[in-house]
Amino acid sequence: MSTLLLHHTSYLDHLTPVGHPERPDRIRAIDRILEHEKFQPLERDLAPIGALEDIARAHPMSYIDGLHRLAPDEGTARVDADTTMSPGTWEAALRGVGGACRAVDEVLTKKVSNAFSASRPPGHHAEKARAMGFCFFNNVAVAARYAQAKHGINRVAIIDFDVHHGNGTQDIFWDDPTVMYCSTHQMPLYPGSGAASETGEANTIVNAPLPPGEDGTGFKEAFDTVLLPRLDGFAPQLVIISAGFDAHARDPLGGLNLTEGDFAWATRVLMDVADKHAEGHLISVLEGGYDLEGLARSVAAHMMTLMTG
Repeated sequence: MSTLLLHHTSYLDHLTPVGHPERPDRIRAIDRILEHEKFQPLERDLAPIGALEDIARAHPMSYIDGLHRLAPDEGTARVDADTTMSPGTWEAALRGVGGACRAVDEVLTKKVSNAFSASRPPGHHAEKARAMGFCFFNNVAVAARYAQAKHGINRVAIIDFDVHHGNGTQDIFWDDPTVMYCSTHQMPLYPGSGAASETGEANTIVNAPLPPGEDGTGFKEAFDTVLLPRLDGFAPQLVIISAGFDAHARDPLGGLNLTEGDFAWATRVLMDVADKHAEGHLISVLEGGYDLEGLARSVAAHMMTLMTG
């Protein structure tokens, strides 16, 4: 079987203010590098529009409706200090959800080995009823709930290696024993959450914060000593990666010193977790990554690892 890439041109239509780091060029950089001959074996498909009923498993309908009303017909609408909507944002956000759910369908029905949804805007800062940190809908949270509702999955693990803590994902699953959220991230850093003491009501929140300046050695140690033992104990039936690449040494929004090789290593060990516990069922969803070269190189390493199994 093959690796599926889900993408859509609407991701270019979510416009942000001049100078904003979460910009359409991120998708263009990924598209360019995945045009290389070595990525020709990828299966490629367009991300569909996500269903509101699927989003409502992670976000209340009042929040969804309010966000839709805020979406502008022209110009921009500000959600918070660094999160804005343009006329193309609503469709891009819906297709981000749709791409994540389609990835779940394709992997769990064994049509592909694994899948990567190269979407923007990102999602892991979106809380149950709050958009923030460039994020509107929590794509990985919606995908996890979708897998449970549509495919009968009992235990889902979400692993987040973005440089920023996924406060939104933690918020949504804080009291849920059926979803384990594991995160490595720089601390202190936005949004200020993610201490190791934050374990959730069901002890299924696993945070391994890293100090500024940490490199691949500490990153791998966090996986080996904190995340992987907990994942083995949880035995997930589906592995979802919140694939943020802003922990790369080149990234302007973080202070960690990871390389694309470190992301490839993390991808490989999470594939091993999926092989061991989940019949190989693994999907990945793009989160951060704001230096275009670092992002492109990291996505390429991530995809080559997924492809070579």
